[in-house]
Amino acid sequence: MISDQFNRFLKTFAILGALAWLGYALYEHFAQRGPGDLAYLAGNTQFKDSNFQRAADDYRQALSENPVHIPAMRGLANSLIQLRRYGEAVSLMDQVVAMEPEFGGNYAIRGIANDHLGRYERAVADYQKALSLDESVADGMHWLTRLLYNVQEKPPTVADRLRYLKAELAKPESKRLLSVPELDRKQRGYEQ
Repeated sequence: MISDQFNRFLKTFAILGALAWLGYALYEHFAQRGPGDLAYLAGNTQFKDSNFQRAADDYRQALSENPVHIPAMRGLANSLIQLRRYGEAVSLMDQVVAMEPEFGGNYAIRGIANDHLGRYERAVADYQKALSLDESVADGMHWLTRLLYNVQEKPPTVADRLRYLKAELAKPESKRLLSVPELDRKQRGYEQ
């Protein structure tokens, strides 16, 4: 049998939880948004749903409202990578790196695009820079994100790819295996 004290605790916990949810909902509804923020958030939703072209369109809308919306630029670059438009992603990330050179994620995104273009030395340099600026880049996809998107196996991280590329580049050129397109296409894009 549940004690009265435990019952009061459960009621208090439920009331506080409901108030916290209501407070968050009100904040989200009335929060001040800057130019491009709503289009950026719409792009994130499209990206998470694997609608990469629609995500790219939303990120471009955000950039038309605010040409220096760095999160929208990163989102657009990630969308371009998923759309296999790697050169455009690299060019965009070059701009982002120039604007925000101390954020490790910028180098990771550019490294992924360079990697897909077969610019492996540049990818290695970008991956190393990303990890030197932010060790959490090596964490990869969180287990909860994997659960929500039904990703059974933990995808390789930037650190995993860096180790692999370094090992392959150390081999004679005729023995290197730097890309496996079938496996590369199975990698799911995600935002942290």
